[in-house]
Amino acid sequence: MTDELDGVRDHYRATGLTERLKTALSAFGPEHQRLTPQHLGVLDQFHTRGLAATAELAKLAGITADASVLDVGSGVGGPARFLAATYGCRVTGIDLSEPFVEAARYLTERTGQSGHVSFQCASALALPFDDGSFDIALLQHVAMNIADRARLYREIRRVLKTGGRFATFDVVTNGGEPYYPVPWARTPVTSFLMSAAATREAVEPAGFRTLICQDDSEAAKAWITQMRASGPPPSPNLSVVMGSDFAQLAANLGRNLLEGRLGILTAVFEAMPINS
Repeated sequence: MTDELDGVRDHYRATGLTERLKTALSAFGPEHQRLTPQHLGVLDQFHTRGLAATAELAKLAGITADASVLDVGSGVGGPARFLAATYGCRVTGIDLSEPFVEAARYLTERTGQSGHVSFQCASALALPFDDGSFDIALLQHVAMNIADRARLYREIRRVLKTGGRFATFDVVTNGGEPYYPVPWARTPVTSFLMSAAATREAVEPAGFRTLICQDDSEAAKAWITQMRASGPPPSPNLSVVMGSDFAQLAANLGRNLLEGRLGILTAVFEAMPINS
C-alpha cells in the first residue's frame, strides 16, 4: 500500500501550487478582494462536468444546513467550499497531497469560509476521525487512484453515522484499455479502475444499501463535446493546478469517454447498521 500511495503523492506533487494560485487569482483582483466559489470554479473542480456535477451530487445526497459533510480526496477544496456556501453546512476535506491541502486552506481564506470549511492531510484508507462522525461523505473522481477499494469503503462507512449517506461520482471502466496519461494517472501503475457493477459490489459489503445508481456517461460526453467546440479555456484554468500537460490529460479522458472505454458512475448509498 505504501508504494501505491507514494505513486499517487508523486502524481499530485504540485510544488509551489499556492504561489501559482496567488498569481493566477490576480486576474480577479487584489489579494484582499473576497472571492466566491463560482469565481474559483475554473480552478478547483477536478472532475468531469465541474461545478455542475458537484451541485447535482449534493442534491442527490440530500445535504442540509445541519449536515456534517466529509469530502474524501478534496483536492484544493472546490466542492467543499461550494457545499458550505450553498447549504450552510460544515464541511471537512481530506487529501493525500500536502500542497493541495495548503492551497485549499489559502483559497478558503480568500472566500471567507474558514469557519465552516476545514482541510487535513490524510489518507482515505485511514481517516483520522472517530466512528460515526459525519452525516454525509462525498467521493468525486478519487477511487480510480485506490487499489484497496474494500478498505476505502469500510473507512467511509466507519466515519458515517448509521443512516448517513455516501455519494460517489467516479470514472469507471467499460472494459476497454484507456489511453494514458489521464488526469488521475500518467501511467497505469497508479490507475485502479473498476466497472460500475464491480464498484457497487465492493461498496455494499462495507455496510451500505444502494439508493441511487446511474450511468452519467452521456452527460459527460455532451460536456466534453461542448468544451471541445468552445476551444481552449481562458486563463486561469486547471493547468495552474495540474501542470502544463493538463490539456493532454484532459484530452485523453475525453477520448476515453467518447470512445466508450470509460464511463461515469453516479451513486448514493445509505449507511446501514453495523453488526457488532
